[in-house]
Amino acid sequence: MKYVLVTGGVVSGLGKGVTASSIGLLLKACGLRVTSIKIDPYLNTDAGTMSPFEHGEVFVLDDGGEVDLDLGNYERFLDIKLTRDNNITTGKIYQSVIDKERRGDYLGKTVQVVPHITDAIQEWIERVAIVPVDGKEGPADVCVIELGGTIGDIESMPFIEALGQFSYHVGPGNFCLIHVSLVPVLNVVGEQKTKPTQHSVRGLRGLGLTPNILACRSTKALEENVMSKLSQFCHVPAENIITLYDVPNIWHIPLLLRDQKAHEAILKRLNLMGVAREPNLKEWTIRTEVCDMLYNPVRIAMVGKYTGLSDAYLSVLKALLHASVACRRKLIVEWIAAGDLEDVTAKEAPDAHKAAWDRLKGADGILVPGGFGDRGVQGKILAAKYAREKNVPFLGICLGMQIAVIEFARSILGWQDANSTEFDPETKNPCVIFMPEGSKTHMGGTMRLGSRRTYFRLADCKSAKFINEANILTKKKPQRSPTSVYNTYTEGDQRPDMLWYGGMKFVDERHRHRYEVNPDMTSQLEDAGLSFVGKDETGRRMEIVELPDHPYFIGVQFHPEFKSRPGKPSPLFLGLIAAVCGQLEVVLQNNDHVSSVVPKTIVTSNGQSMMKAHQNGNATKHSNGLVNGVYSNGNGVHF
Repeated sequence: MKYVLVTGGVVSGLGKGVTASSIGLLLKACGLRVTSIKIDPYLNTDAGTMSPFEHGEVFVLDDGGEVDLDLGNYERFLDIKLTRDNNITTGKIYQSVIDKERRGDYLGKTVQVVPHITDAIQEWIERVAIVPVDGKEGPADVCVIELGGTIGDIESMPFIEALGQFSYHVGPGNFCLIHVSLVPVLNVVGEQKTKPTQHSVRGLRGLGLTPNILACRSTKALEENVMSKLSQFCHVPAENIITLYDVPNIWHIPLLLRDQKAHEAILKRLNLMGVAREPNLKEWTIRTEVCDMLYNPVRIAMVGKYTGLSDAYLSVLKALLHASVACRRKLIVEWIAAGDLEDVTAKEAPDAHKAAWDRLKGADGILVPGGFGDRGVQGKILAAKYAREKNVPFLGICLGMQIAVIEFARSILGWQDANSTEFDPETKNPCVIFMPEGSKTHMGGTMRLGSRRTYFRLADCKSAKFINEANILTKKKPQRSPTSVYNTYTEGDQRPDMLWYGGMKFVDERHRHRYEVNPDMTSQLEDAGLSFVGKDETGRRMEIVELPDHPYFIGVQFHPEFKSRPGKPSPLFLGLIAAVCGQLEVVLQNNDHVSSVVPKTIVTSNGQSMMKAHQNGNATKHSNGLVNGVYSNGNGVHF
């Protein structure tokens, strides 16, 4: 097994996760099998109980692991399925050591950070690195390890010591250290400054780790004299100094690494030059270029609680981007704080209230993502009502589905006090209730988590109309159904999400919730026109809801964004964007891979769309921010 360690210096937020993902993708493009591990030095056992404002979204894995959002980047870039053990935390390590001590495994010895904690870290890495994550048998060739935080942090010291011992243990030909650092440009003099990186490398070497490659973040490419200076003072060959300058979207990063021969430096260090081939990133390059050239906008209103930090909805944003690129549209996200839509805001902050409603009404589609707590719930309900009454394409995820049901009960059935027991425990019409198996005393790891199966009740519902009916596991290609929004996966794909079983169609998606639609009220809701088209294996837990007479109004209890990939967009997100762009029928009737769903000539030379799109307001106004290929409007906070 070969190991690539990615560390960071000077400041946090340099993009170590994207760099580690891009390195993994580049090595995979060289024909190597790659797995990933993220080390988070905090004491939490996992990310499940953390506020989104603290660390961004909580990414959920198939096995129910609640992990750092960087593992989402790994899965999206490498198209792999990781496990909870691929995220190491200080809490997990200390818990495992304490459990061993309580069992008497240390035979009366004094348990210390060195060697017991450091040994536990090394053993964890070696154990997890050999677990296959790409659907194939046998261990991967390379394990990319990202050490969270910044060199010099007190909390990461045991991990740095362990990794220093680990590099000696596995040998120089099996270990490569890439240090991501900052080379700032001071506006006063306009000169690239190397001193921060010099100090960071000096601190790293003082802790027992010597970088083999420097990945330098800067606003522009490093100048020759700057690279020479870094090489001299950091003891790194000039050819092993890589510039990671600002790019329009993060899909460029693997291409930057390839163009600067980063793969050759890594392969030489790991003695893999005779095994690996030249990286094949043709499909990735085409997708990146397409993303940069998109002209016709699609405006999606993101109505959420945590809009002050876009990382809180990172996977949702990526899924929207994947679908928008597949439909050849430039994604513009309208950030709307749900509370700003509420009547109380009209009295307290009328300008914010008016601006929020103007953005909602100017959007082409509306998305209400998951969340917890009652803040902003009424605003989300109003957004769902607007989408339902005005026939605006709508997708509700987790809590977004629940509020859509509550809104329908209030507006159509006349249950004015309809609510979730999460927000009103005394409501007489509890449309959403606490799941019986949930815990009300412990929060961590007690939700309904991980991959769960949803069975479709109706073959002609919109949610089922994208299903790929090819049985990937058996490599048999059954007859396609013309009415089948999960129809984007082709035979041979690594993701067997849709299978035939006993004549029933189902989909496996990831969940994270502790409340559910009240099964005792579904019959009344369905009699009024709401359709619960997807349920769990018991038939009592509602998974998918639709409005049959609406152009596109779907709510799902699961989180489809966690399994979206570049080039393989989540079907429900693809359906939303396609409905907005007037391409839904094209998508439903297409039998090929999603990349061929929309003609490449959809945008003409003068930038005009050749297809009729759903328009709700002004879709040609300019946005006010672009990062990672997504334009953002709203509260001034962009990602």
